[in-house]
Amino acid sequence: MSKSSNNFSSLKKIFFQVISIFFTTIIISLLYVNYLSRDLPSLQQLENFDPDEATEILSADGVLLKELYTQRRMRVDLEEIPQFLIDGAIASEDRRFYKHWGISMRDVLRAVIINAIPPPSFRQGFSSITQQLARNLYDSIGFKKTITRKIKEMITAVQIERTYTKDEIIEMYLNSIHFGHGTFGVQVAAKRFFKKDASDLNLDECALLIGVLPRPATYSPINNPEIALRRRDIVLKLMFDQKFILESQYLESKAMPLNVTPNRDDIGKAPYFTEYVRRLLEIEDEQLGLDIYRDGLTIYTTIDSRLQTIAEKAVMSVIKDNQEKLNLRLFNNREEFEELAYLGIYPEDSVKIMMKGQKALYKDLRDKLLVQTAFVAIDPKNGHIKAMIGGRPDYHDQYNRATQAKRQPGSVFKPFVYTSVLDNGYPVTYQLLNQPVVLNIQNSDGKWEKWMPSNYDGSTGGLTTLRDGLKKSMNLISVRMVQELVPAEVVASMAERMNLTTSIRAVDAIALGTSEVYPLEITSAYATYSNNGVWCKPIGINRIVDRFGVTIKEYSPRREEVLSEETAYLVTDLLQSVVDNGTGGSARWKYKFTHPAGGKTGTTQNWTDAWFVGFSPKIAAGVWFGVDDPKVSLGVNQSGSRAALPVWAKFMKAAHDSMGWKHEKFIKPDGISTQKICSISKLLPIRNCPVENEIFISKYSPSQQCKVHMDGSSRRDRN
Repeated sequence: MSKSSNNFSSLKKIFFQVISIFFTTIIISLLYVNYLSRDLPSLQQLENFDPDEATEILSADGVLLKELYTQRRMRVDLEEIPQFLIDGAIASEDRRFYKHWGISMRDVLRAVIINAIPPPSFRQGFSSITQQLARNLYDSIGFKKTITRKIKEMITAVQIERTYTKDEIIEMYLNSIHFGHGTFGVQVAAKRFFKKDASDLNLDECALLIGVLPRPATYSPINNPEIALRRRDIVLKLMFDQKFILESQYLESKAMPLNVTPNRDDIGKAPYFTEYVRRLLEIEDEQLGLDIYRDGLTIYTTIDSRLQTIAEKAVMSVIKDNQEKLNLRLFNNREEFEELAYLGIYPEDSVKIMMKGQKALYKDLRDKLLVQTAFVAIDPKNGHIKAMIGGRPDYHDQYNRATQAKRQPGSVFKPFVYTSVLDNGYPVTYQLLNQPVVLNIQNSDGKWEKWMPSNYDGSTGGLTTLRDGLKKSMNLISVRMVQELVPAEVVASMAERMNLTTSIRAVDAIALGTSEVYPLEITSAYATYSNNGVWCKPIGINRIVDRFGVTIKEYSPRREEVLSEETAYLVTDLLQSVVDNGTGGSARWKYKFTHPAGGKTGTTQNWTDAWFVGFSPKIAAGVWFGVDDPKVSLGVNQSGSRAALPVWAKFMKAAHDSMGWKHEKFIKPDGISTQKICSISKLLPIRNCPVENEIFISKYSPSQQCKVHMDGSSRRDRN
């Protein structure tokens, strides 16, 4: 055989070996790709991609209060994303985005050559935008830098390109990419870093966001502003080089300072209220099959951000004064201060500086040394909670005193005693002796002992009407009502009827408000008077809407008639007397709140709790001040009228003024009549009687004539 024949035979053999190796490699590669594809998302999964989104809690007037999320995501349409942001992503991350089919082979080859230089370290990446999207959307691909991950990423990228248009891909990419600090998607990033919507981003802001994408932690504008600024300028230069922007735009944007929001307000607005709503939503989670942290819901609440702001300002304007008075009392009582402030552990000077507000107080001292508060405002007509404060705005914690704190109400409870009496047919003119009484009370050891309560000012007197008894908050009259007119069991039953859910003990001391209540519940009960005897359950959520705008659940007010219109109006009128010229009078003459309103002060023994709860036809509001430890007193004379009423009065005046509410009288039912009576005997007047007007339930109005002013001629006239 010739030499040429041998050469041809050898070449043929080599050719078939190469072909064999080639096809074997192809088959192995295809089998390997098929193996890797088994746990990748299917085409159907790609077409139905549904990422987690943050749930928004909105106020009734459309203000974002808080977001709930595991990862902060919020989707926006491509039309809402600035073109600068899209161009910046393409210029910086994938300049051949519109030309490749998911994988840029040019970039792949370049990366292979660079990374092949020993030692291999994956110094050059080649991920297209589509590959990054694939990696970010599907956990099955993984994030660890391996060849296997890269192949999975490339396979998925091809599937994505087959499923979506380029515009849909860039939209998904910008809605899912991580920008650092727990933010996913451009809308959340715009809110986090610039407090604006994505659609309002400027060129320099767009470039900054794109600049952080390769390494969000390293290039964070919060933690590393100088590095972030350099990254922004690199993106701007790339955009200019690729003719996405003009030179003038490049130079102008490069000169812009780094204006980012340094800290995110994680607690949001109205934090006690939003936490209250979150807990309600967790119950709905189970009933409706929702996930409030992933489903991108919109929660429309009842709160009004304007009224919430007014409430917070009113509380902060008063709480400082109350804290100063507590400080002064403790600083002058060395023994108590040493005990409460743990001065054997903490330096006295440091504690005093903290109590004065110059530094934050140690957590384990707050329950004894901080004046705390609760505030609730409710729409009487439907029970909508319009404002809620569960503790000091400057010391936010997880304990919502408006809904969780059970505190003695003191005289704020008295209207329920008067309601029981009036509901049983006694007129507001009924008179009782304003003289000392004796109560049997149970002490802390469970033993019964005698107690002689007194009026706040220590006064006593003669016969006193129910109207004057409530107006002046006379303890002796309240106790006599329980002892002589309606038993304690009837009063406890009335409190339950008005939806106080705490244990109201049926003892004579019930007249003085010794049984604990929740601020939310007692404010809601007071709102019943303003609403003609109809109680509305407090409600915080209006409706729940899914990410597609479909209403999942709508909440309707729950109403229950618990009082007759006549009884409700009588108590309302008595409480108006308290505000007009009784213990709540400073709301009128000092704080200039002039709208028709009723309310009641409350002070517990040793000035431990200070309350004011009241209402107008438009809104009911309740205020409590105290120290979390109920053994600590606010201080001598820190009564409801001094410590709590200023917040109520300031809130009510500002609320009515800012909301444009006009003066509106309480509606008088047909069963209420106004009659002239003798101002002394409180009976029908005769010729010599000094006369005044009083209201009565018509069927219980006086029928007898005055005998006090009856002279001889009067008797002859009658005969």
